[in-house]
Amino acid sequence: MLDLPFGLGGIALLLLALLFSALRVLREYQRGVVFQLGRFWKVKGPGLVLVIPGLQQMVRVDLRVVTMDVAPQDVISRDNVSVKVNAVVFFRVVDPARAIIQVEDYLMATSQLAQTTLRVVLGKHELDEMLAERERLNLDVQKILDAQTDAWGIKVTNVEIKHIDLNETMVRAIARQAEAERERRAKVIHAEGEKQAAAALLEAAEMLARQPEAMQLRYLQTMTQVAGDRGSTVVLPLPMEMLGVIGKALQPPAAKTGAE
Repeated sequence: MLDLPFGLGGIALLLLALLFSALRVLREYQRGVVFQLGRFWKVKGPGLVLVIPGLQQMVRVDLRVVTMDVAPQDVISRDNVSVKVNAVVFFRVVDPARAIIQVEDYLMATSQLAQTTLRVVLGKHELDEMLAERERLNLDVQKILDAQTDAWGIKVTNVEIKHIDLNETMVRAIARQAEAERERRAKVIHAEGEKQAAAALLEAAEMLARQPEAMQLRYLQTMTQVAGDRGSTVVLPLPMEMLGVIGKALQPPAAKTGAE
């Protein structure tokens, strides 16, 4: 009779221990994938979850966005330039059951797939496209990753190419190319300026040809500007029209009458 209370107390403690071991608390960003006798049963959480010991097992899954750094990859571009490229991938689990059942380790699988996809996508483009069109390349990699990880219950939200490392020889070649491009633009701008100036001079010449008096006024204005500089001697030719006007002005009145 004395052993009965102790036996009941032991059983009560055992049941209480089993109850506490069966209770699990899942946070708001966690879900529990529950298996019953090895078969998938249901997804539970968040909050307080009851898992029967020995009969059920639960795997926790984090639903927050995962930031994964893709290790530097050796990429050979379409124009046969070898570069090292690394990127960062942002993804999250949208279906906890598939993330646990369809793939052994979804983190490792996504990382390996991101490395392979990065090499394949960038290898289809030339070096200039890699440097100038990162936004489009990021979108291409993100779409391919998202399509392939959909079967695993994973959503790839964004991919960002961080660095494209070039060797010293290629850096010098790009610098020479950029310098040649700047020189080309400078020559084009200079030629455009000469073209516009020639058009303006042609228009001015046509206007002066229609009005000879304007040409004489322009000539006198030029002489006035040159006369202000006393440090040099300048010889200016006189147009024949101006010489005729000056000759008539200097002719005596008698000569003019006799000529008439």
